[in-house]
Amino acid sequence: MAKAANPEEQLALFLAKYTPEIGSLAEAILGEMRRLYPTSIELVYDNYNALAIGFAPSEKTSDGIFSIAVYPRWVSLFFLQAAGLPDPERILKGSGSVAKHVVLPSPAMLRDPAVAELMREATVRARVPFPARGEHRIVIKSVSAVQRPRRPETKPAAKKAARKTPSAS
Repeated sequence: MAKAANPEEQLALFLAKYTPEIGSLAEAILGEMRRLYPTSIELVYDNYNALAIGFAPSEKTSDGIFSIAVYPRWVSLFFLQAAGLPDPERILKGSGSVAKHVVLPSPAMLRDPAVAELMREATVRARVPFPARGEHRIVIKSVSAVQRPRRPETKPAAKKAARKTPSAS
């Protein structure tokens, strides 16, 4: 893979590893998050399990409020300071005591009343708030040398079934 000249290009290269559907979904969700939090700093981690893009008020990972995690088959919104976050609709998933998530089938899910209220509450309760003024930017924090495949793997049974299917002649 060619080395990107800047963080925006590097993030685009990370997203290009995914299927067009997941890559497009992630880009649309990132666009909506950037609209909602225009002064945030995106902290990008191309990790072993997933591509994680944190939304933080500073470059400190511990200040992160949200993270978008891109997996081969879905995209999730993580609430990084979820301890004590009220969730009356019980939409948060995960067994962690600090971070919890919601799977996002579309960027419109960010406007769902229950998700929007969780996001509002998370920003109000954040240890460090997003700055009122400032410029959005992307910071590549780490890239794992070893990573799980970014596209869903074909199941062996599907491969075997494909070989057994008679060809149309």
